[in-house]
Amino acid sequence: MQAQSLLRFATAGSVDDGKSTLIGRLLYDSKAIFEDQLNALERASLKRGADAIDLSLLTDGLVAEREQGITIDVAYRYFATPRRKFIIADTPGHEQYTRNMATGASTADLSIILVDARKGVLPQSRRHAIIANLLGVRHLVVAVNKMDLVDFRASVFDDIRSTFKAFLDKLGVIDCLFVPVSALHGDNVVDRSERMPWYDGPTLLEFLEEADPDPGTVRPLRFPVQLVSRPKPGDGAAIRGYMGRIESGTVRQGDAVVILPAGLHTTVREILVWQDGRQQACEEASAPHSVTLVLSDDIDVSRGDMIAAAGRPPRVARDLEAIVCWMDQAPLDRTRKYLVKHTTRVTRSAIRAVQTRVDVNTALETSADSIGLNDIGRVRLTLQTPLAFDRYRDDRATGGFILIDDATNHTVAAGMITG
Repeated sequence: MQAQSLLRFATAGSVDDGKSTLIGRLLYDSKAIFEDQLNALERASLKRGADAIDLSLLTDGLVAEREQGITIDVAYRYFATPRRKFIIADTPGHEQYTRNMATGASTADLSIILVDARKGVLPQSRRHAIIANLLGVRHLVVAVNKMDLVDFRASVFDDIRSTFKAFLDKLGVIDCLFVPVSALHGDNVVDRSERMPWYDGPTLLEFLEEADPDPGTVRPLRFPVQLVSRPKPGDGAAIRGYMGRIESGTVRQGDAVVILPAGLHTTVREILVWQDGRQQACEEASAPHSVTLVLSDDIDVSRGDMIAAAGRPPRVARDLEAIVCWMDQAPLDRTRKYLVKHTTRVTRSAIRAVQTRVDVNTALETSADSIGLNDIGRVRLTLQTPLAFDRYRDDRATGGFILIDDATNHTVAAGMITG
């Protein structure tokens, strides 16, 4: 029996657009809530004085969120239908929490941007689209919510779609679906709405079940080495193996590979996987499986090295350009040293220049000397040791990194390599 595919998606929108309610409706109508969760939800709703079940409480888990009625942190939820498994990231709507929104969207295959039908397209709606586009999210869905409050009028939906699509066209977004919904009542979320017969597209869940996630297997092999398995004295025929997770591509027995950054060439002698409590050989393996690779030649390979397809290797360099989303209270300081954690390698770096700061409300870039909390900017870095990487738009796993303050060990930024 074929395993269910997995889709990761994030929700975003302005404050009080109904993101948490929409996710709650997805979980509730798809019968993904356990009975004890439902009982707890009913009690919490009554405590807040609600006449009916408040589905937003399924994701607004922090006490501060429930008191303020907004989403602050990224709340992750998991559910499945007979056709697919899902991981949902409910991200904050307020500009103050841009870093949280970027965190939730960074691993998403798809982003749902909510627009309040009464308010239309707001600056925050555009900002979320810009961030999702910067983070390389492949699919966008604009859910025009609260259609019940505008009498389910097609003209309201058409005006919002026309306005937002013109903006998305300027960003270069080519894959976007607009869906009119009422998260509160469930119209066009899981079940098709009888109150909007003029809409002939898929419901939100129908689209989520059909959307094509990022197929990591079609990209060239990228295998960051996490651990070297060395034979112990007396093991006899035991051989050295290189353990890790295939981040993208497929590896087959006999494939020609290159070890980076050293540039050494060899072939794959054996692929080992854990099965039935022991390691067993297989002929091929694909992302995102964890395997042990045995190479044909006895060469020097260490943690942090990259085993890649010999015919389509990543770039290797010590100087790179990147977009960073700053997540620390202290602004970027070019006199400080930062650690770059990229796949399984950690190396020291120096930020040589801050090129521009990106206005997340307009997508315009202006010159800047530094960037602060929740800012997104373009920087140039020089690394102590070279990295094997791809552009973030080509491969998120080998194009993304985090910056760590060497003095405090705090994660200060998430980065996306552009060149």
